[in-house]
Amino acid sequence: MVTLNRIYTRTGDDGGSALGNGERRPKSDQRFAAIGTVDEVNATVGLARLAATGATDAMLARIQNDLFDLGADLAVPEVEKRPRERLRIVDAQVARLEAEIDQMNENLAPLTSFVLPGGTPLAASLHLCRTVARRAEREMVALAALETLNEQALRYLNRLSDFFFVAARFANDGGAGDVLWVPGGNR
Repeated sequence: MVTLNRIYTRTGDDGGSALGNGERRPKSDQRFAAIGTVDEVNATVGLARLAATGATDAMLARIQNDLFDLGADLAVPEVEKRPRERLRIVDAQVARLEAEIDQMNENLAPLTSFVLPGGTPLAASLHLCRTVARRAEREMVALAALETLNEQALRYLNRLSDFFFVAARFANDGGAGDVLWVPGGNR
């Protein structure tokens, strides 16, 4: 259980911060860039949930919790060999996303063009979630070029942006309300 008695500690005033294992790094470190962008994804999901109901809201609530798991995973480098088990993203979390994607996608009409972000307020919010998740994935890939990462964490984030795309189409009246790109439409 996490206990937060004080929000500010002054330990970051020098431009550094601590990882979950106590190691201090500059706040500009690629690991903190990845953690921060995952946090941004979570904030966009919170906004999307303002327009979500029922099963969609429940899926987004699970994703928000998973994103905290992902942040905890990233906060402790893979090389860390502590006696206690560290929280890591696992295959079951990736598999759940895939199952939810398949379930939502089952009744969507095939696309005839690229989808522009928009439609319902929920769909537009989910497209924002998708783009921030893609940026978080790029940050994690950059980190993976420097340090070992949990492969399931990378897979989860890759599936997550796919989830947001399909969920946005689902929120647009099963795809009927999708806003489609018209190539050269304004020439």
